[in-house]
Amino acid sequence: MILAFFVGLLAKSLKMLSKEDAPILLKFVLNVSLPALTILAITNVVISPDMFLIPAMAMIVVVMMYLISQGVNRILRLPRAMFGSFLVGTMIMNTAYALPFFHAAFGDEGLARASLFDIGNTFMIFTFTYFNAIKYGDNPHTDKIAWSKFLKLAPLWAMVIAFAIKALGITLNPLAVNFLNLVGLPTTPLVMIALGLYFAPRIKNIGKAFLAIFIRMGLGLGLGFALSLVFGLQGLTAVTVTVCAALPIGFNTLIFANLENMDREFAATMVSFSIIIALFYLPLLIYLFAS
Repeated sequence: MILAFFVGLLAKSLKMLSKEDAPILLKFVLNVSLPALTILAITNVVISPDMFLIPAMAMIVVVMMYLISQGVNRILRLPRAMFGSFLVGTMIMNTAYALPFFHAAFGDEGLARASLFDIGNTFMIFTFTYFNAIKYGDNPHTDKIAWSKFLKLAPLWAMVIAFAIKALGITLNPLAVNFLNLVGLPTTPLVMIALGLYFAPRIKNIGKAFLAIFIRMGLGLGLGFALSLVFGLQGLTAVTVTVCAALPIGFNTLIFANLENMDREFAATMVSFSIIIALFYLPLLIYLFAS
């Protein structure tokens, strides 16, 4: 998986692919390969009641990141455009990053739980987080928030289909299973290659960027661990909430910075450095908390 990240870096340096290709790869993952894997994962696992707490945990993490970052800015007093990127960066968890790691480490059980966390995180991205991007951006022509975007997410409907299959006791025939496996196979390499294409660090404002990364990944880890204790989560569900709360800064930080005219260079720096840190940080967390 880490080698696939460097394939993305190499492809970009050789001009075989560019940063502009990364959203296309991730769009394919989001709309085609990930839904296939999600249906397989959920239909293959035993559903436990605590799994339905996972999306709520993701939403609580986002709100807490908002409050922490607002408090930090009372001291830093960052320029409005920079703080917009700072705030959005700490709120958006790169759940696409987690999915291949959880699938590799825990199989369908891990992917199903990570996908549920992704749904909670994505709901907040297209609602509360996007609202703040508009608030701190400098784009007077921005339309109203497209609340319907969340309801158009393919992974969400894949979950609905999968849970319906489970509830009705339907068994997928071998042809369907083979097809879903085939379509889902590209998920891991495409996500990691896209990460390599997105990697574009800058030295300017690196201290503030690392502070945002610490809030997102360091304080996020502590918050995830605390939520697991408070809500009595155990086993793989506790691991999912704890580790996913410490995920790197998400790609939508770049998208919102461009869309709403926030500090684009600062957003790219945060995302890039958090990606490279997470290449080693995330597997270590999975190893420690799953042991």
